[in-house]
Amino acid sequence: MTTDMRVIEITGTAIPLRGNDIDTDRVIPARYLRAVTFDGLGEHVFEDDRKASEGAHPFDNPRYAGASVLVVNSNFGSGSSREHAPQALLRWGIKAVVGESFAEIFFGNCYTLGIVCAAVSRDDAAEIQNAVEADPTMEFTVDVDSRTLGSGSRQWPLSIPDAVRDGLVSGTWDAIGELVGNPAEVRRVHDSLPYVRGFGAD
Repeated sequence: MTTDMRVIEITGTAIPLRGNDIDTDRVIPARYLRAVTFDGLGEHVFEDDRKASEGAHPFDNPRYAGASVLVVNSNFGSGSSREHAPQALLRWGIKAVVGESFAEIFFGNCYTLGIVCAAVSRDDAAEIQNAVEADPTMEFTVDVDSRTLGSGSRQWPLSIPDAVRDGLVSGTWDAIGELVGNPAEVRRVHDSLPYVRGFGAD
């Protein structure tokens, strides 16, 4: 039985996080890389930044509790290739990241989890962050199919690569899910491999 893994729209409130070049060590400190599973990482997202901010960090602000869209600036997710960073964001509740630009490996790690990373212009990023700070109850819809971000009568264009957009909309972003959901096809391919059947076998 195949589970529908399509990511077409994400709707929810947003949380603004200002600053360029926010790296993965800030998203989730290196000491949490020792974790055997990703369970519980959400509570430690931006832990060191939050401690340094003494309650002033957006992820400690109750106005943004329950947000599912993170609005960032340029080169978000730079630094190491740790997949713990998007895992921590996902477990906090983030389902989409909208920003000026993303580090390539972070972008790829998000895609493998079904987290949407969508780019906007610098001016649009600032406008959206300002709007969220003014009214945290604003609800946004990230429309992956049409590549737009909407809130009420306002709309902003999103940049999502064609292959990523197609994978999310079709549900084929989840490679493991594809395997688990198609055991008969996995068995067919397995049985057809020469090193399983024996080289020279008909």
